[in-house]
Amino acid sequence: MQYRRSQVEGGTYFFTVNLAERDSSLLVDYIELLRTVVGRVKKRHPFIIDAMVILPEHMHAVWTLPPGEANYSKLWMLIKAGFSRNIPQGEYRNKSRLSKGERGIWQRRYWEHLIQDEEDFERHVDYIHFNPVKHGYVTYAADWPYSSIHRYIKAGLVAPDWGVGAKVGNNVYGERK
Repeated sequence: MQYRRSQVEGGTYFFTVNLAERDSSLLVDYIELLRTVVGRVKKRHPFIIDAMVILPEHMHAVWTLPPGEANYSKLWMLIKAGFSRNIPQGEYRNKSRLSKGERGIWQRRYWEHLIQDEEDFERHVDYIHFNPVKHGYVTYAADWPYSSIHRYIKAGLVAPDWGVGAKVGNNVYGERK
């Protein structure tokens, strides 16, 4: 089945990619493997990682593809396959996955959104950087080790206490003491 996806050459996209088992921690348990695989794919098929966060069972990213390139599906396929090949077997696999010889590590689909403008870009980058706080892994965004927020802080794009006091829904997140 072919899904309708936005395919803009040189586009900037937001992605959410999930593990099949939502109570898993494979992505952080094997963070060095994931970094290696992403690095290899990026070296062979250059693209820009504008922002990214890795959580135990899912990740978010904003990527900008090079001019003339629109096939981000291929990039995710290579990342998912490269990671899966190097993880010990043992995950649950349903009949469909067994019949197709697939591992049961990743959800087959992922969320993709074509970034529309600078405001949309900033909103999605902020979402990425705040995600570990939202999910309760840390109190402060800068305390999560697997986030591009550290690159943003180092470049002076955000303050080290970025997100402190942020209100999301009815929750106000932490104050530095």
